[in-house]
Amino acid sequence: MHIEVSRDVFRLAQVFTISRGSRTEANVLTVRITDGQHEGWGECVPYARYDETLESVTAEIEGLPDDLTRAALQDLLPAGAARNAVDCALWDLEAKRAGKRAWELAGLPAPGPEITAYTLSLDSPEKMQAQAAENAYRPLLKIKLGTPDDMPRLEAVRAGAPNAKIIVDANEGWSAEVYADLAPHLVRLGVALVEQPLPAGEDDALIGLDRPVPVCADESCHDRASLPKLKGKYDVINIKLDKAGGLTEALALRSAGLAQGYDIMIGCMVGSSLAMAPAVLLAQGAMVTDLDGPLLLAEDRPQPLLFDEAGVHPSGRELWG
Repeated sequence: MHIEVSRDVFRLAQVFTISRGSRTEANVLTVRITDGQHEGWGECVPYARYDETLESVTAEIEGLPDDLTRAALQDLLPAGAARNAVDCALWDLEAKRAGKRAWELAGLPAPGPEITAYTLSLDSPEKMQAQAAENAYRPLLKIKLGTPDDMPRLEAVRAGAPNAKIIVDANEGWSAEVYADLAPHLVRLGVALVEQPLPAGEDDALIGLDRPVPVCADESCHDRASLPKLKGKYDVINIKLDKAGGLTEALALRSAGLAQGYDIMIGCMVGSSLAMAPAVLLAQGAMVTDLDGPLLLAEDRPQPLLFDEAGVHPSGRELWG
């Protein structure tokens, strides 16, 4: 087999800001694996939060042997962006070789559309209210927060979208004290979920804290090895392909998380429809689906995923799997 990795850049529809910074484009790596007859492909987003760069992830992928199998890959690379792109490309290749869909190979039922969150970028309360009003027709909004002064932003978004279901992502930006102060207001404003309120290395402070709104582990949860450290702190786990290192581990993490009593959120980095396509299989029946990456882009892959009032639809064969 031949493995090829290349960089692609997708312009964002508007500046995207979280508590760690802003961006105007999505830089992704595209992996293509060919066997001489069929080609499979996958996408990953190297993430600085996890000490990944485009260069380091490219080097990991280029260091893989040509006689690669999906089973062997799980031990050759750690959980992360590099393994994700290669794993998803191998799933796509296997599906094409077998003349079947990836969900059939995984032993899953035929997938359907899932309502996805739409993310509102961190901004001033006035601008976030305007964002909320513009997207108030959407059934599920996700608010990027993570500063000591988030209360006015929460109020503004609820005023702009009085009927939408809201989830909040603090991106590790709060302290235990800030979270405790905000918790009653999260309930009052009808927030359905809070993602990663505290830094991953400081989340022991969640033990014993009242959680009137379900709390979701994002940066604290990567793969199955993360699960023992989440007990007593979180109610939900956010599974992302780039964190788990591909669909293979993500499926196993979903099963293990459910068995241990966690609800499931399926999230994404800001990437194209190619990155989201495998995650749609994971998202079937999840408590929360957050696969809005393509909706934040000004441009996308050919044959992109369909987003409509029913949510994000499974990919066609032309795109992936």
